[in-house]
Amino acid sequence: MQVEAWLLRAARMAPDAVAIETGQGKLTYAELWDAARLAAAELDGRGARRGEQVAIVLPAGIDFAIALHACLLLGAIAVPIDLRLTPAERERTVAEASVVVERALRGPVSADALMTEAEHDLDAVCAVIHTSGTTSRPRPVQLTYGNFLWSALGSNVALGGVANECWLCTLPLAHVGGLSILLRSAIYASTAVIHERFDTERVLAALEEEQITLVSLVATTLARLLDAGLREPPALRYALTGGGPVPDSLVRRASEAGVRVAGTYGLTEACSQVSTGAAPLFCTRVRIEPDGEILVRGPTVAPGSVAADGWLHTGDLGAIGADGELRVSGRAGETIISGGENVAPAEVEAVLESHPDVLEAAVVGREDDQWGEAVNAVVVLRPDPAPSGQGMPAVPPAGVVEAELRAHCAEHLAPFKVPKSVTLRTTPLPRTRSGKLLRREL
Repeated sequence: MQVEAWLLRAARMAPDAVAIETGQGKLTYAELWDAARLAAAELDGRGARRGEQVAIVLPAGIDFAIALHACLLLGAIAVPIDLRLTPAERERTVAEASVVVERALRGPVSADALMTEAEHDLDAVCAVIHTSGTTSRPRPVQLTYGNFLWSALGSNVALGGVANECWLCTLPLAHVGGLSILLRSAIYASTAVIHERFDTERVLAALEEEQITLVSLVATTLARLLDAGLREPPALRYALTGGGPVPDSLVRRASEAGVRVAGTYGLTEACSQVSTGAAPLFCTRVRIEPDGEILVRGPTVAPGSVAADGWLHTGDLGAIGADGELRVSGRAGETIISGGENVAPAEVEAVLESHPDVLEAAVVGREDDQWGEAVNAVVVLRPDPAPSGQGMPAVPPAGVVEAELRAHCAEHLAPFKVPKSVTLRTTPLPRTRSGKLLRREL
């Protein structure tokens, strides 16, 4: 099925609406359309063709958005590249690209070389996104125009889209969560505010002083904003929070600060969101296998990720409650088998992070002669400034902290889930740029 190009439609519907805003400036949809047409002509001159990959090696911002839409206007496949990759990793990800964009696309070309019409084939591949690589090397996933369109429709229904929507993106555009915000905004002719990286003070100022209606975060960045004093942002409708389980204590804390959290679960193979808020997106079907694995089906699922049975096997574990809400408990491959009992690390982490002194926690299994695998926790404590005039705060012995945290877990968890040991860490836990915990590095 052919549809009018999203950017062209937005430029016709709302030419003066702000399409993208960054620290370097902003573009209206009319301006973005003109810039993307120039960029598409340049890409065409450099040999980019319909159905061929174009690697975008640019920081998040206006130039990235122009290059992305230039690819879509040509029908070339956009391949956003994470700028943090090593040279060897980058070489692997751009290997199949016919053109590599490493600088801003500007033209120039003569006016008669610019396209005036453009369409998208919903069955064609729109972008290749690499998974975040939490458990293995990142894998390329081919997402179609139809995948992105249905994801945008499902997200809009779940969140109740409003006029003058303004979505703040602090996620990397090389991952599906960030890229989807740019494309959803074009589909609805709304505004995407792009920050190249998460900076607590800058995001706090944007939420307090600008008309931000939606923001995409992970649990750690939401906690940092609350620690910095975020309270009752004037225009914010939802803080979408995903990238891993979000502790109930953090959701309550946000609610008390007047911040409405919409918990999200998704993955690259399902074009970002599978569920937002209480239930799966209206266009998405979810099934739980007897072993607890989450299976997903629907028009947002990448065609190449569908198994022979017609479902995407996510490798994630979860359950659907009586209220229809999908609750995710962790990765199947991360389950700890301790004394013959299965322990989901995410469940133990949520309990640890509900303790007022814990900033973040990770739970991993260690080989153990008695238990086979022992449940072990790595914890980062919340900073505790000293009272005025009393010098440095008193730091309790590590053994005291460990005993208190294990006792806290014992109040909320079965005995076999209580960590056998707790290690205190002074540096942040290792995470991907999209906020997912890298257990393999612990």
